[in-house]
Amino acid sequence: MKKILTTVVVMIAALGAFAQSTDKKTEHHFEVAKQLDIFNTLYRELDMLYVDTLDAQKLIPIGIDAMLGSLDPYTEYYAEEDMGDLKMMTTGKYGGIGSVIRLRKDSTVIIHEPYEGMPAAQVGLKVGDIIRKIDDKEITKKMNTGDVSNMLRGEPGTTFVLTVLRPGEKKERQFKITRQNIKVAALPYNNLYGKTGYIDLTQFTEGCAKDVRKSVISLKEKGATSIIIDLRGNGGGLLNEAVDIVNLFVPKGLKIVETKGKIQNANNTYITKNDPLDLEIPLVVLVNGNTASAAEIVSGSLQDLDRAVVVGTKTFGKGLVQSPRELPYNSNIKLTTSKYYIPSGRCIQAIDYKSKREGKKADSKEDSLKHIFHTAGGRVVKDGGGIMPDVTVKTDTLANMLYYLSNDDVLIDWGTKYMKEHPTLPAVKDFSLTDADFEDLKKMAAESGFKYDRMSEKQLDELKKIAEFEGYYEDAKPEFEALAKKLEHNLSRDFDLFKKDVMKLQSLEIVKRYAYQAGQAEEALKGDEGFEKAISILGNLSEYNKILGK
Repeated sequence: MKKILTTVVVMIAALGAFAQSTDKKTEHHFEVAKQLDIFNTLYRELDMLYVDTLDAQKLIPIGIDAMLGSLDPYTEYYAEEDMGDLKMMTTGKYGGIGSVIRLRKDSTVIIHEPYEGMPAAQVGLKVGDIIRKIDDKEITKKMNTGDVSNMLRGEPGTTFVLTVLRPGEKKERQFKITRQNIKVAALPYNNLYGKTGYIDLTQFTEGCAKDVRKSVISLKEKGATSIIIDLRGNGGGLLNEAVDIVNLFVPKGLKIVETKGKIQNANNTYITKNDPLDLEIPLVVLVNGNTASAAEIVSGSLQDLDRAVVVGTKTFGKGLVQSPRELPYNSNIKLTTSKYYIPSGRCIQAIDYKSKREGKKADSKEDSLKHIFHTAGGRVVKDGGGIMPDVTVKTDTLANMLYYLSNDDVLIDWGTKYMKEHPTLPAVKDFSLTDADFEDLKKMAAESGFKYDRMSEKQLDELKKIAEFEGYYEDAKPEFEALAKKLEHNLSRDFDLFKKDVMKLQSLEIVKRYAYQAGQAEEALKGDEGFEKAISILGNLSEYNKILGK
């Protein structure tokens, strides 16, 4: 009798829970229908009665962007005309000329970086060329880079005439260009340094795992006994490519990542499906604060499985997975559907966007609040804030002046001048600039009126205002004036102070013009602390094994 009563009570409780759940779902669906009806009615009233005629094609996307902006930065709407951007993001491919373009301060659009072997480079376009016309369509100063980019892109095989003005010339040049399927290189550079093979992987697009496989095989054939995979600045991409790259170095049948979302279709487990390429070769993965998403799956999984030493700085902390969904009229939405969890069971997502929407603090977790997990060999790792490297290397910081210089026209103009004076460049490994090159840029910067945001002066002005408000300024006036004098803008002094870093920017600007992305990647490794630390660790197997707890 007691068992029967217990069963009846459990059934009643279950029915009550089911009814409560059903009521909540009904209430939710009603609220959705209600709010959509309000929005639809509101726009209809605006369209009929507002004093000016509304452009639905512009106004509705503003509303969509505002709504999505309250969720997370990765959920995005793509109108039909923007679908090329989504395709390029997932495949790395688009139809066009294969060049980055840039808007100058005078509102002209220039060729900024042609890709090696692509139409722009093949016909002879150079960095700095000012785009004047695309066929008969003039490029006006009202156009932005998005407008010009859309005109340059098109179906592969279509041809157009590009009119440009090369700096220092009076007569315009015309180039007949045939658009191609452009695939941005996910792996622009690999090379052998002593016995260590280096692979620069910049994004996770279709086929990049095969590219990494080919590179590892090629480097081993040349004598590599260890491998560095550089994921610094890699913002991620396709999840399956990340799993396949991990699979190159770990056994078949291992769980690499698990995604968990609200609906069943968002819950997936990704297991290695192939025989590995090499289970023994020592690995170092380089990471930094811009290593995110799929790049964190690779670095975090290899760390969790004790298969690689991770070197650098803490990664970005993007543990959210996006899936594209088709919408009416050839539009699309890339929306966050789940979180991912790597082999130890940890999720590396740093920011809780749900808390942020609710007005709560949504910063990265404090270390004391993070959960402890363990690698396959028992090493402690933590969740909620990216991948913490096994070996930390000092963060490369870019001084304020250098940030502005790297984005200023004067650096491009100096590079164009240098290229005219130097028709050829030695091998990247033998290339170096002179003190005269540094002084030349310094002089051009001064003559161009180059300016940058003096943060120290701004902060001093703010402090002065506060001191005046609180009545302390008059007593401290001599100290304020003395400090202001020391913080006076002095371009020549600042150039000299950051000479080494300025010359690095100059070198990268020059090398990309002659040797494209591969050369730029090679040049960037000169004096690179993270790279040098990785070489050091791989050159000492006892240190390498100690880090991994072997």
